[in-house]
Amino acid sequence: MAERLQKIISSSGLMSRRAAEESIAAGRVSVNGETAQLGQKADPEKDRILVDGRALPAAGGKLYIMLNKPRGYVTTLKDEKGRKNVTQLVSELGERIYPVGRLDMYSEGLLVMTNDGDFANILMHPSHNMKKTYYTWVTGQDIGPKIEYLREPMVIDDYMLRPAEVDILDLIPGGALLSVSIFEGRNRQVRKMCAQAGLKVTRLCRVSEGPLSLGELKCGKWRHLTEKEIQQIKNEH
Repeated sequence: MAERLQKIISSSGLMSRRAAEESIAAGRVSVNGETAQLGQKADPEKDRILVDGRALPAAGGKLYIMLNKPRGYVTTLKDEKGRKNVTQLVSELGERIYPVGRLDMYSEGLLVMTNDGDFANILMHPSHNMKKTYYTWVTGQDIGPKIEYLREPMVIDDYMLRPAEVDILDLIPGGALLSVSIFEGRNRQVRKMCAQAGLKVTRLCRVSEGPLSLGELKCGKWRHLTEKEIQQIKNEH
């Protein structure tokens, strides 16, 4: 049965649907020896689909992992600087899984990893409005008015953000520990929001995403998602 290429690729567990679309647009995907185009359909039972010259992995068991990402690790799969990658922290699985979304090198906390592209798409697609909460350590003067500014609609990188949910968890010398909840998850969003409000982020930790919570999972450790957690996210589709 013919399906859109990005769906076939993501269903194989190779990458998310969004990443598959980017790969097709970059000319990295071929069907029966011809460079694929966005919007193209294929039949995985009849057509030879290659990504970077390699066949798609055979459909197998799906894996769903929650990692407590430490600082100093990147979530990009290919890093030209040779920095530590989060896949090193789950290498004992012996399976290829991929980060869902990103946490920058200096951020830490909850990171979902999976080989289920459709599942990843549910978490990442803006239409699902997955709430993401970060513990955010900031420094700056006149914290009160700046917190109020963070709660207002804000334009970052020419994009109008939904108002963030911001609470003060603790006042510390020269700054505060905040709980910041956002819905878009754009590139370095919390850091850019705080900078625009006149605050400097000194530490950033994602503690929840949708129905998932970091809980007591220790830094650098991972666990499988429970069946309940998996179904809660799939039901968002």
